[in-house]
Amino acid sequence: MTSLKAAVFASGTGSNFQAIMESDDLMCDIVLLVCDKPDASVIDKANHYGVPTYVFNPKEYATKANYEEQLVRRLHDAEVSWIFLAGYMRIAGTTLLEAFVGKIINIHPSYLPAFPGKDAIGQAFRAGVEKTGVTVHYIDEGIDTGPIIEQVTVPIFPEDTEEMLKQRIQRIEHQLYPKVINQLIQVK
Repeated sequence: MTSLKAAVFASGTGSNFQAIMESDDLMCDIVLLVCDKPDASVIDKANHYGVPTYVFNPKEYATKANYEEQLVRRLHDAEVSWIFLAGYMRIAGTTLLEAFVGKIINIHPSYLPAFPGKDAIGQAFRAGVEKTGVTVHYIDEGIDTGPIIEQVTVPIFPEDTEEMLKQRIQRIEHQLYPKVINQLIQVK
């Protein structure tokens, strides 16, 4: 494995974290999982893979800048050079963005700019559109507004349930994210 080190930020079940960890040819070492939910099941996945975790409660800090300063210290201590958001349900602030310019990416379960934010799969399903997608993008201070790196369309079939659509989107996410991570690491 390479000496390039990365962190994954997640808030939930960690299916994309797991896909990254199980990628056979990942060109970096995942050296830290950052989680803002002490009861998130992604923490168990990190323990399974032997990845150290940093779990914090944003409500224990006076401001976003305060907890992001602590995050940046932890990331620098771990010699992290890339951050991959994988179901991290917080908007990055200036402190984090300025410390990792052009080195934070996110995967989002829609074909952005359509259906940004929470419940993108449900939004697309309820809208009755014929397709949605998966987007990997750089993050900025907005909600899913950063420059797009790669997208894949996902059809929505008349017989689909929301759960069927979610499973199809996740299968694509789990293939796309490690591939894009490797492409970015090779370029930068």
